Amino acid sequence: MSEVMHHTLYDGRRIAFRYTHGTGPPLVFLPGYMSDMDGSKATALFAEAQAKGRACLLMDYSGCGQSAGDFADGTLSRWRDEVLALIESYAFGPVLLVGSSMGGWLMLLVAERMGGRLAGMIGIAPAPDFTRWGYTEAQRAQLAAGETVFEPNPYGPEPTPTYAKFFADAECHVRLEGEIDLACPVHLLHGKCDDDVPWEVSLRLKQALRSDDVQVSLIEDGDHRLSRPADIELLKAVVAGFYG
Repeated sequence: MSEVMHHTLYDGRRIAFRYTHGTGPPLVFLPGYMSDMDGSKATALFAEAQAKGRACLLMDYSGCGQSAGDFADGTLSRWRDEVLALIESYAFGPVLLVGSSMGGWLMLLVAERMGGRLAGMIGIAPAPDFTRWGYTEAQRAQLAAGETVFEPNPYGPEPTPTYAKFFADAECHVRLEGEIDLACPVHLLHGKCDDDVPWEVSLRLKQALRSDDVQVSLIEDGDHRLSRPADIELLKAVVAGFYG
């Protein structure tokens, strides 16, 4: 792994990132909700890029990992703009976006701003519109009223918070209810034993995308994280397919 660097935005936000130079479209990995660039999928793809001589960019959203800020201030719009700022500064030419879980939603918002600079997209259990299908009506009412919703966290001891600020912003970025005007090649990976994001969401995303080159790979015994050695090898193979 390369050393962690920091990029300072116009308002003073310091965003932690790793970058390795190489050939071909830079791979940009977008972590999930409350995740960071030290996750197993991100680090595996970074190591693979270094071994193959490909460019790769990892980052922590503000309030996450080694980036400065308060997680409670995080929104899709805020994190999208951070991703775009780092791409503009470090990842030149066409870019391959890889989004995990919430990062799969963010991937769409970033892609919409990139125009012809998209080499492709890879979604790992992508979760677009999760504020619509991932909460009960009672929880949505709480969030709409400005309250914070806490849910059990299967990956750690502290409950997972969803803040009203995040919810309000996310409601402006719903994408599955109409056509998504993206035409690049796309490959979606989803476990059929995913308890967090129903695998049918990937099928809905395939239908919504304008692209006529969308593949969906369903892993029969795969969970949400898709971080077992076999899952990582499949992900690496899918990435390799975008490099010919």
